[in-house]
Amino acid sequence: MIITLKKEAPQSEVDRLYNDFEEKGVHVNIIQGDNFNVFGLVGDTSQISDRDILANEWVENVQRVSAPYKLSNRMFHPEDTIVDVAGIKVGGNEKIVIIGGPCSVEGSEQICRIAEEVKDCGADMIRGGAYKPRTSPYSFQGLGYQGLLDMVEAREKTGMPIVSEVMSADKVDEFVEHVDLVQIGARNMQNFDLLRAVGHINKPVLLKRGMSATIEDWIMSAEYIMAAGNPNVIMCERGIRTFEKYTRNTMDLAVIPIIKEKTHLPIIIDPSHATGDWKLIEPMSLAAIAAGADGLIIEVHDCPDKAWSDGAQALKPEKFKELIRKGKIVAEAVGRSL
Repeated sequence: MIITLKKEAPQSEVDRLYNDFEEKGVHVNIIQGDNFNVFGLVGDTSQISDRDILANEWVENVQRVSAPYKLSNRMFHPEDTIVDVAGIKVGGNEKIVIIGGPCSVEGSEQICRIAEEVKDCGADMIRGGAYKPRTSPYSFQGLGYQGLLDMVEAREKTGMPIVSEVMSADKVDEFVEHVDLVQIGARNMQNFDLLRAVGHINKPVLLKRGMSATIEDWIMSAEYIMAAGNPNVIMCERGIRTFEKYTRNTMDLAVIPIIKEKTHLPIIIDPSHATGDWKLIEPMSLAAIAAGADGLIIEVHDCPDKAWSDGAQALKPEKFKELIRKGKIVAEAVGRSL
């Protein structure tokens, strides 16, 4: 709910209204301008009557916000949120962040080797799956906790923060202890118990869009995390399921400016899962940078034909390095750095 006060409203009346709303159990954000004061009420406003508020002589206008999300809504938080991932800033006008690494952790030697390679190419963080959600129960499901420990070793050797996907609420403590950026995968985007669980932690969360989720569905999932107390959410577009079968999913680049318009949260793009084809990753990455993405998360493997999962959508390190070289040119053209 948005309440606009007349510019002549005395400060005593502003304070009284603020206290009245707080007593009703809603959080009040005040935006003060030279000629107006605006209250943004966050929470359950169902018990607050528009007519009663308008009866106050100092109230100019009352507007119900149609969007069901409040904490992530740019209307109440006009500044871009910048999420700190172990010292690396994601969002705002900061540099575009590059995350690279294999789909799955295949062992200590493999993840440490690839971590060194992606760092040499210019990556900022290393990604890798320890617990793997797979369509088939017969596919490789990840190394589990040992995979997390292998990623920790890679971080110790390279200094890069690590990104990995948590599959269930009972594993969250493991990720709090070991992982710098906790990923919620597409299949878990509406696992509300898991969203609440990561909402209670002090680590940033990378929230992937569900494969059949609308933009509002996705934002509402971010709202679950934020409502539980964790404001450090990074959105991640990884393609949605449509009738088109040429690519693994349909990459929605329009979502970049939409998320930036509707929310204050940073957004990164996953062209690997979106396309499923290593040949399409570079052009889609460059397009995402041009569209305003705050980062890219890309699968990189030095021997894709022998990868334990998703080798077809992984770049070799030399291709990854070339993508970053071209990405810097595009980033500079749109006033950013990479």
